[in-house]
Amino acid sequence: MRLILYSKPGCHLCEGLQEKLTQIVEMGNFAALELEVRDITIREDWLLAYQYEVPVLFLVNHEQLGAVEQPLPRPSPRASVQLLERMLHQYLSN
Repeated sequence: MRLILYSKPGCHLCEGLQEKLTQIVEMGNFAALELEVRDITIREDWLLAYQYEVPVLFLVNHEQLGAVEQPLPRPSPRASVQLLERMLHQYLSN
């Protein structure tokens, strides 16, 4: 499974969430979980879609018919790593 974080340079909310997600991935509590960070400034379609919304987080599930991207609710910037990990557990178990 993979998490996609849409972000942009200089976004402190994006940087904070990326740091917490990196910690979760590195802890290894989720089997084969990867984090992909996408800079919305490199593609016009991403910029138009997310310029006022970043950080935006998607969970990608690989199914028989291909990859399915599921948007996840934006966690509070004050959410701890543990709280964010519990949120991910909830979505991964569904």
